[in-house]
Amino acid sequence: MIDWLRREQADPSVEIAGQAIPLAIRRHARATRMTMRLAPDGNEVRITMPRWGRTAEAIAFAHGKRDWLESQLRAMPARTPPVPAGAIAYRGERLTIDWESHHPRRPIITGGQLQIGGPVQSLESRLRRWLCQEALTLMQADLAHYCDLAGKPCPDLRLSRAQRRWGSCGPDGTIRMNWRLVQAPDHVRRSVVAHEVAHLVHFDHSPAFHALLGQLFEGDIAAANGWLKAHGRTLYATFS
Repeated sequence: MIDWLRREQADPSVEIAGQAIPLAIRRHARATRMTMRLAPDGNEVRITMPRWGRTAEAIAFAHGKRDWLESQLRAMPARTPPVPAGAIAYRGERLTIDWESHHPRRPIITGGQLQIGGPVQSLESRLRRWLCQEALTLMQADLAHYCDLAGKPCPDLRLSRAQRRWGSCGPDGTIRMNWRLVQAPDHVRRSVVAHEVAHLVHFDHSPAFHALLGQLFEGDIAAANGWLKAHGRTLYATFS
């Protein structure tokens, strides 16, 4: 019994709809209670708890909420790969895929449509590469803007294929951004970039960090966070 408990606490998970979903348990200095949510791609259950909380309590909390977690998993959008006459999300808009073999291989946006040619068999991979390049161009401009406001040199930017994080700021200052944010509205993408730039000054989530973020970001942080909470899972529905 003791050995089983030790294994469970070392590699915690909860069974949902017949599959074991890992638990990511994080302690936060400002947390006053335990909160839980399903990762955007459904591959992880995230629990945030006060620093004094016990791992066993978090595990028990997740097991006690299995019905709710299962309902959240069922509500996740089904994967819909991009196909001719289908659609993809780009900067908060839905673009209809206008594929014809004679169209240019490089995508062109025109009148709510995305014209693209080339082999239909490689359509998904080519659209993903295009979105990644668009993401890099937009995010580099965002990064330069917010670093200028923060009075910080522009660090290296890397695109991330992370399944669990929208952005991160490494100890060396390198910022990684989830490329899928190019599918979200501009203010949502920019809010995440601003968040990571604020971490270049305050490597925590202290009041000073939030005050700086409020100064850097021109929009409504709560609204941007709310969009990600409500719609973030949809950004994983088209591309694997």
